[in-house]
Amino acid sequence: MFLVSGIAFADTPKNADAQPAKAQPAKPKAAKKAEKADAAISAQLEERRQTLQSQQEQLQLLKEELAKRDRQIDEAREAAATANARAAEASTKATEAVNTTAEVRSTAVSLNSTVNSLKASNEALKTTVATEQAEAKKAEETGPTTIKYKGLNITPVGFLAAETVFRTRATGGDIPTAMSAIPYPGNALSKVTENSFSGRQSRIGLLVDTKVGNAKVSGYYEADFFGAGTTSNNRQTNSYVLRQRQAWLQAAFDNGFSVTGGQMWTLATETRKGIQNRLEVLPMTIDVNYTVGFTYARAYGFRVVKDFGGKLALAVSVEGPQATIGGRGFSSVSTTTVGTATVAATGNTFINSPGAGGGLYNAFDAAGYTVNKAPDFLFKAALDPGWGHYEVFGIVSTFRNRVYPCGVVGTNATDTTPPATTTSFTGNCASATPTVVSSFGAFNDTRTGGGGGAVIRVPLFAKKLDFGVKGLAGDGVGRFGAAQLSDLTFRPDGTAALIRTAHGLGTLEFHPHPKLDIYFNYGAEYAWRAGYGNTAVPGSGYNLITVTKTPAVPATATSPAIPATTTTTFKLNQIGGYGSPFANNSGCRVEAAPSGSTGSAPGSGTCAGDIRVIQEGTLGFWHKMYQGPKGGVRWGIQYSYITRSGWSGAGGIQPKAVDNMVFTSFRYFLP
Repeated sequence: MFLVSGIAFADTPKNADAQPAKAQPAKPKAAKKAEKADAAISAQLEERRQTLQSQQEQLQLLKEELAKRDRQIDEAREAAATANARAAEASTKATEAVNTTAEVRSTAVSLNSTVNSLKASNEALKTTVATEQAEAKKAEETGPTTIKYKGLNITPVGFLAAETVFRTRATGGDIPTAMSAIPYPGNALSKVTENSFSGRQSRIGLLVDTKVGNAKVSGYYEADFFGAGTTSNNRQTNSYVLRQRQAWLQAAFDNGFSVTGGQMWTLATETRKGIQNRLEVLPMTIDVNYTVGFTYARAYGFRVVKDFGGKLALAVSVEGPQATIGGRGFSSVSTTTVGTATVAATGNTFINSPGAGGGLYNAFDAAGYTVNKAPDFLFKAALDPGWGHYEVFGIVSTFRNRVYPCGVVGTNATDTTPPATTTSFTGNCASATPTVVSSFGAFNDTRTGGGGGAVIRVPLFAKKLDFGVKGLAGDGVGRFGAAQLSDLTFRPDGTAALIRTAHGLGTLEFHPHPKLDIYFNYGAEYAWRAGYGNTAVPGSGYNLITVTKTPAVPATATSPAIPATTTTTFKLNQIGGYGSPFANNSGCRVEAAPSGSTGSAPGSGTCAGDIRVIQEGTLGFWHKMYQGPKGGVRWGIQYSYITRSGWSGAGGIQPKAVDNMVFTSFRYFLP
């Protein structure tokens, strides 16, 4: 009931005022009694209500107090948090202050170090600037080692030369020595010395290379001024023409194969490593014809090389051939017409022909050009095991000449006044008129020659000395030697006879200092006899027929007419060929008078003088005065002693020529 009443009382508005009871009319006693009871209950209820209200007010006060306390607690919490934050901040600041102190100290040390570093950097910067300025100046002075042009590397090569040569016996030559023409004592040139001064060995060249796929493609050109035009002379301007030395193109593949074509050193020439162009080992001589015994030629070649890792290389080459002819006394018919300068001659063979000006060959070269049947074939294997360089090589040459069995024939039976006993020579002519010169029965005759050679070159004494030896021997390979011995001669019937030759060269090259090279060479070239004809053996020799014709002279008022005449003479079974033991060497030792009145024709007596052996010893040095980014300047001196010994002839006369030569050279090489 209290609860119900409390709830009921709770519904009374909180601030409601107590309302007095309205006056009621008097009631009966029982009713009064009941009223008193109700009044008491009401009073109790009111008291309870008021008590409850008072409690509610207290509760409200308590709520308000609790809310106030909550606010205070929140404020205290906030204050505590703030205090904690301030304490943490203070602690952080204290830590920072401590750290700052250490940092200040560290910063001070760092600043000191930085200052020192700045000082060092400043010095380094000064050095760097000075270095860069020096390098810029150097780059400006030196420039690039190669010129870049559309993906190509272009490298100029060459040198300028000022050179001299003194010979104790004149040869009529420039710096190149005509080794096979050293004059015998019977030649007037052997009685005078000569000095030649030349800049013609100055050389220009260009190397171009690039990379195309898996191949390195390169081209090389090289020339000097040892070409001679028909108007070249030493009288005033010394105007000599450019001479092509090398001009070739090469494709070198990554798999070790390379293909090269053009004018280049023959495959028979030694290389320093493997079989590579521009690595040829040339004698260190000033003489541009090098030295006796050296194997070389520069001619057209098409070469294929396979390199096996730098240790072994194999190569085959197809090269342009040429035949050189030696000997004398070949069969012939000479017809002379008296009163004219005409001398017609026929022979029984030919292998060379004059150069055609229209074909841009040299029409003034008396030796002519070989009409080749086939090129020369060369093979080579080169070994580089790690110490030294070794080569073996072979040459196959084909020689073809045209033979005319009816080219040298004749008879004196038809002479104007035939002798009592006539002579007719028909040789092997099978024509209907065997004593009349004709081309009847002409045929081509082919001979195969060739030879083999080897090279050894090794370094000694910590590469302070290089020792090398090389040689070549065979039939028809004389022109591969520096002295240019003959390849062949002709038999009496016109067929070719290949001359057997051999040559070799030994070299010692000292390198006592990077700027000094000293060299010594000894070489020799030997040719065997290939002579024919013996007066004691009929039909074994050469046949010389001479026809002399005198034209008719018409009658005059004072003299009668003179008829034309023909006289034929024969010299049959004569000696000839190369190195004949019956050759006439009588004039090899006795000086002859000049052969003309122009002052330009020194005399020379009758001297076959076919070469048996040529030998040369050479000693020289090169000193590099400067070698650096601006090129190289060097000078050198060479001394050579050369002998030329001929085959003995009739009477056992064996001619011999000796010459002493001193060369000087001063050169500047492009960087």
